Amino acid sequence: MSEETFSQLDELQTSGGAKATIDRLIATLREEKQYHKLFDAICLQKKFELGLPLTRPTSFDDVPDEQQDEFKASYICAAREAGELLLADGDIPEAWMYLRTIGEPEKVAAALDAIDSGREVDEQTEQLINIALYEGANPVKGLEMMLRSHGTCNTVTALDQQIQELKPENRKQAACLLVNELFGDLCQTVQSEVEQRMALAPPGDSLRELITGRDWLFADDNYHVDVSHLNAVVRFSRFLDSSYPELQKAIQLAEYGAMLSPQFHYAGDPPFDDFYPAHVQFFKALADENQDDAIGYFREKLDAESDDENKPMLAYVLVDLLTRVERLSDAVDVAEKYLKDVEDPNGFSFAELCQQADRLDVLQNVAREKGDLVAYTAALVQ
Repeated sequence: MSEETFSQLDELQTSGGAKATIDRLIATLREEKQYHKLFDAICLQKKFELGLPLTRPTSFDDVPDEQQDEFKASYICAAREAGELLLADGDIPEAWMYLRTIGEPEKVAAALDAIDSGREVDEQTEQLINIALYEGANPVKGLEMMLRSHGTCNTVTALDQQIQELKPENRKQAACLLVNELFGDLCQTVQSEVEQRMALAPPGDSLRELITGRDWLFADDNYHVDVSHLNAVVRFSRFLDSSYPELQKAIQLAEYGAMLSPQFHYAGDPPFDDFYPAHVQFFKALADENQDDAIGYFREKLDAESDDENKPMLAYVLVDLLTRVERLSDAVDVAEKYLKDVEDPNGFSFAELCQQADRLDVLQNVAREKGDLVAYTAALVQ
């Protein structure tokens, strides 16, 4: 700020008083695009109006309880203005600092969406990925930027680290991103090998068509994509549902995995210990393809499990699957046997499942068995 501006503020204080001086300060900071100072000045203005000390204009420590709400409202408006002005200037990181603080990430998310995911990798790109993915401004965009700049391996690792922090819809979108990427790469590689072996072979319309009847593609432990990436992407695909066309691609990825040499069948947790065949069944149940057989596969897994400690985990997978395909009454029957004591505020709730399925009779019976009068009465009067 020039010496002339300081002089103008001095003169205005003498001629117009403090209010006019602060108004001029704010106008000047807007004109000069000093948005961090603008935030401070707007807070200063409010503290002046409230008759509060001005030495720490953005601090809440010197604001009495009865004035906290009024100052907070002004603080939020100041942060919103500073953030939006910084966004308009293309400074996403600095804008995020303000808009994140006041719980308004939507404009930053939109600004990130407008960025070219294939932009040159530099320090700013890394900063934007960090804001989008790890700080939660736009996780799917962050993953997309990471995929284009750092490749599949780093993106798979990042999603593995972050997926439990994502909202359900973002998990699905993230899974779609990686399914499409891996499916496209795999189809291209398999198509290339088919053409080398069969020069006149027509292009395959799908991965399934490319590999069907061509066991030689997998001879001598051959594979066409990083098998650890395939394992992870198939696992991520469990978040999908039938409304996503990527579910069909996930089925084909799992079918491809099932044809690989057994040494590449990395076992998962039960009931996905037979990793790829189990996922084929899981995805087909979601897609309503031979759904009874697919669900029967997991029922058999549960019935055959000899370790009682593992049964609740297998039962949870089956109950989750039954719930997602809207077989709620069946889900209650399984849960009553294996999960009736589970009441996780952030996860599965037996009581909520009974209510969702309109099976409060089961909830009453379980409450009676436990001698829980409160739970019994709650189920009785609903």
